[in-house]
Amino acid sequence: MATTSSPRISESEKLTINLGYVDLGQIDLLVAEGFYSNRSDFIRTAIRNHLASHGEALRHVVARKMLVLGLQRFTVEDLTRAQAAGEKLQIRVLGLASIADDVPAQLAADTIESITVLGALHASPAVRAALAGRIT
Repeated sequence: MATTSSPRISESEKLTINLGYVDLGQIDLLVAEGFYSNRSDFIRTAIRNHLASHGEALRHVVARKMLVLGLQRFTVEDLTRAQAAGEKLQIRVLGLASIADDVPAQLAADTIESITVLGALHASPAVRAALAGRIT
């Protein structure tokens, strides 16, 4: 169902975290000494390293939960085809699920049974409202 042509979608989400002063100072020291280009570089690297240490467990869970890894985008055409085939979609994504901005809320409600996203969901406010009870 996912299509390859799409408008530019950001490849990241902005997060806000709170750190203690000592941790922040240690990060700043590593940046000042040239180990990292900035605080964000340090935090991204630390997160990637930690995720890598759990890589095998993550792969097993992704397979067990039948999650699509990465970007899954749904267009009006995708949902119209599902509707014509009498299909109800159960969307499971680890990454980004994107429902095109021009998808009518009623079409989404008629064709999407459930959405589970571990990451981010991009959808219009109307589509989000129509699917509110189906998004986990």
